Amino acid sequence: MKTCITLLLTIGLLSFNSCASRVVMSPTTVAVIKTPPKTHKIVKVKGKRFYFWNGKHYKKTRRG
Repeated sequence: MKTCITLLLTIGLLSFNSCASRVVMSPTTVAVIKTPPKTHKIVKVKGKRFYFWNGKHYKKTRRG
């Protein structure tokens, strides 16, 4: 009987642990490109214009 109560208490205490974990994201690096290379492609996604080359998507901003 004593082991049964101990087992139930252990299971009860373990069930109070949270499964949530904290995720920390590193800041993204920003590169300003004044003129796109000649090999770029223009892609429209949901009406917005993106430039694609070298496996990455870029969008036009005020800085470049």
